[in-house]
Amino acid sequence: MSGTGGGAAAERPPGTSTEPADVPDVGGAAPMRPEDRFDVDRVARWLSENASGTAGLDGTPDVRQFLGGASNLTYLLRYGGGPASGGCDLVLRRPPTGTKARGAHDMRREHDLQAALAPVFPLVPTMVAYCGDEAVIGSEFYVMERIEGTILRRDVPPELGLDPAGVNALCRKAIDTLVALHDVDLEAAALGRLDRGEGYVRRQVEGWSGRYRRARTPDVGDFEATMAWLAAHQPPDLPHVLVHNDFRFDNLVLDPADPTRVVGVLDWELATVGDPLIDLGSALAYWVEADDDPAFLAIRLQPTHAPGMLTRAEVVERYCAARGLDVTPEQWLFYDVFGAFRLAGIAQQIYYRFHHGQTSNPAYGRFGDVVRILDRRCTTLIDRQP
Repeated sequence: MSGTGGGAAAERPPGTSTEPADVPDVGGAAPMRPEDRFDVDRVARWLSENASGTAGLDGTPDVRQFLGGASNLTYLLRYGGGPASGGCDLVLRRPPTGTKARGAHDMRREHDLQAALAPVFPLVPTMVAYCGDEAVIGSEFYVMERIEGTILRRDVPPELGLDPAGVNALCRKAIDTLVALHDVDLEAAALGRLDRGEGYVRRQVEGWSGRYRRARTPDVGDFEATMAWLAAHQPPDLPHVLVHNDFRFDNLVLDPADPTRVVGVLDWELATVGDPLIDLGSALAYWVEADDDPAFLAIRLQPTHAPGMLTRAEVVERYCAARGLDVTPEQWLFYDVFGAFRLAGIAQQIYYRFHHGQTSNPAYGRFGDVVRILDRRCTTLIDRQP
């Protein structure tokens, strides 16, 4: 794609993008939804004045929106035709429109956490700038460098050339990446301040129970039996670590030259300090296996069903062995149920915005079914206990 200079920017209305044909080579990048547009020229001016250490920000970028997520809004800013043409690719993150959970979508926190983490966990993107002036685009936002590579969605693309052994290697390295994150020295990263002390598991159960109740719509279940079970079966906290809280394949960037190698971890919106098994349980809530219930398979978002992938039990075994933890299947049940319930809470918060007409994104309308399927999954897991 060719870059746009000042003259080209002046020929189009503010808030639009030239959206040239070659931008879609970045997976998931598509024209901006009308409701999610912003003034591109104004952002370009702001970046030219506030970005430090990033070259090639002359003119106005071509903009596309990444449509795969359902929380914060994420955009590609392509300057000068992108890296292949001597330019650069940046990524802009901003909150969604509509009602948001209290404390969620804090761009400043997300920006600062990654900036602090970079020296000790180099898989985070490089931060470019944070903007707290909502007059620029109508909300706060931050901009980071784009990590080039492959991001998996529902299936492993055939062009990656991964046979079951390659898929297995990728799966193992993904788990090892989570282990490495949990082994980060919090004090070296100056992130110990995020630790609120003992009671993390209790706060998670109470917090997500409250969020679900506030976001519930009349067409989904109440989850009261599940919430009561979780409240009655809480384990004590394990020693706290830095937790990602949304660790899954579509938040991992794979090396273009070796798709079994993770070169980036994205989407740090929910990261904090807490119990590592809560983080693992939350990750495995997305882990759908080939022989799972058809309804659960229907909401699969990542290729964990592919030949070569570890099972959920094998993931737990590998993770615990790496971190020296002894967790029985009976003990793991709490984290399994909590992960599914928490995912239902996330899905319901998204569905709430659609149900109340705060977004026209049709993808949000399907989250009601996700909540219902996860309701049944929680009940099934609990009913299987001895």
